[in-house]
Amino acid sequence: MQWAERHGIMIDFIEPGCPYQNAYIERFNRTYREEVLNMHLFSTLEQVRWYTEEWITIYNTERPHESLERLSPVNYRLRAHSTFGLC
Repeated sequence: MQWAERHGIMIDFIEPGCPYQNAYIERFNRTYREEVLNMHLFSTLEQVRWYTEEWITIYNTERPHESLERLSPVNYRLRAHSTFGLC
C-alpha cells in the first residue's frame, strides 16, 4: 500500500460478496484459479510463479477468449489488421 501511495496509485477494493463491481478481474481470477491453481499441486512458490508466467503468456497470445469471438488475442489482432483499410 505504501508503494502504491508513493507512486500515485489508488488502491480500491470491491465490497465483499459484490463481484459485479469489477466483473472483468473477477472473471480473470476465476479463470486463473480453474486453469492454474486448481490443476496443479505446488510444493514451492517458485513453481507457482513459473506456471503463472507460462499461463499468462498463453492467455495473452494463444488461448481463445469469449470476448474476442472465441479467437486467440493473436488471431483476433491479425484478423483486425487484415481488414484494416478495407473501408
